[in-house]
Amino acid sequence: MSEILAQIFQIGFFTALIRIATPLIFGTLGELFAERSGVLNLGIEGIMMLAAMTGFSTTYFTGNLWLGVLTAIATGMIAGLLMGLLTVSLGLSQHVSGIGTTLLCSGLSFFFYRLIFKQSSSIPKIVAFKTVPLPLLSKIPVIGPIFFNQFALVYIAIAIVPISAYILYHTPWGLNLRTVGENPLAADSAGVNVHRVRYQALLISGALMGLAGAFLSMAQFNAYTFGVISGRGWVCIALIVFGQWSPWKSAAGAILFAFIDALQLRLQASSLINLPYQIFLMMPFVLTIIGMAIVSRNARAPAALLQPFRKEER
Repeated sequence: MSEILAQIFQIGFFTALIRIATPLIFGTLGELFAERSGVLNLGIEGIMMLAAMTGFSTTYFTGNLWLGVLTAIATGMIAGLLMGLLTVSLGLSQHVSGIGTTLLCSGLSFFFYRLIFKQSSSIPKIVAFKTVPLPLLSKIPVIGPIFFNQFALVYIAIAIVPISAYILYHTPWGLNLRTVGENPLAADSAGVNVHRVRYQALLISGALMGLAGAFLSMAQFNAYTFGVISGRGWVCIALIVFGQWSPWKSAAGAILFAFIDALQLRLQASSLINLPYQIFLMMPFVLTIIGMAIVSRNARAPAALLQPFRKEER
């Protein structure tokens, strides 16, 4: 037990934890905005994958990392518009539309990657983001290396959590968004354009999911592979329930999942526990499912989630 604790209480462990949590924070908050508006965006897994591919490809050919990030964001927003067309304008099943979007985006990412890079004998790579130590703050013992010697995208993820909470709970638009997700008829009666708000939420959702994909292929790794997302999109959906549709609680859930993931990686590398590596890979997902099952009993989803809004049927 002491050897396991020794693996945990290291600066490198917590530094890795923050990096593992970053794409989960982006994806979870992206899903949060969509679901708060009443739309379940099950396209998240495919959107993250396609954004990871387009962002990586742009950087590979231009050498500009931030242009790659912008491309990934644009990719996510276009996918968000597609979800809006299917679920908001056409009022189709959000489950079917989301799964269809995931399959479409995943297929497009595989197709265009093969089209662009052919059957390369080696995996194409880029010069990934480097850590950006913040002056003075990075010198603080323990806390400095963990929080203030990270990638620029990590700082953005950390900042987005309080920004999202402020937007949702302290701005007129956030009030409109929450009202649309709870009672779109009341929102419409108050003069709120329900379709517009849901489209805006899906655009924000897609942009954040695009950032999650960009981080994985351009910061955490320096290459795009077909397993780069590895189910993180589905985990983000579970974390929304775990966090009870709150930005702060959902971000805390992302950190908890990252803690378990970082721990299993350390245990694999140290060989302290003699188990098949597949067991370690399962740990974060199994514990997330257990945690979600426990918390979801008291979780209350937005009342209008999964419900299409048709003004003519009022």
